[in-house]
Amino acid sequence: MTKKESINQFLAPKKVAIAGASRNNKKFGYAVFNELRQKGFDVCPVNPNTDAIDGVTCYKSVKEMPTGYEKLFIVTPKNETDNIIKQAIEKGIKHIWVQQMSNTNETSKIAKDAGVELIDKECIFMFAEPVTSVHKFHRFIWKVFGKLPK
Repeated sequence: MTKKESINQFLAPKKVAIAGASRNNKKFGYAVFNELRQKGFDVCPVNPNTDAIDGVTCYKSVKEMPTGYEKLFIVTPKNETDNIIKQAIEKGIKHIWVQQMSNTNETSKIAKDAGVELIDKECIFMFAEPVTSVHKFHRFIWKVFGKLPK
């Protein structure tokens, strides 16, 4: 599967868990949570430090998430990412997107060894439709220079 096909498949059901979702509206984890909700996604926030974000029940870990979420977006500090991927593997999640800058040197090996479809080194805002604002411009520039996944 190409990276673009993987991205389309990840975003198609509009149902995703977000590890690293934040209740602080100045954090990137909140921006992802909020924007995906505004775009009609059913989001399941995961954050060990809160019970809810904007009235949506938040789970302390991937292990505690309800069933039915087959896609996991990770926007955590690097030192937490691989442990979260391992929890996702135990939970049976087979499609994971690690936000650029959240991956470690081991992230792709852990996913590959477990047969997980991994998207990394990409920003979800450039692909979750409708793409707006600076992300639309960024996507256009990447397309012009041949850096947009095909």
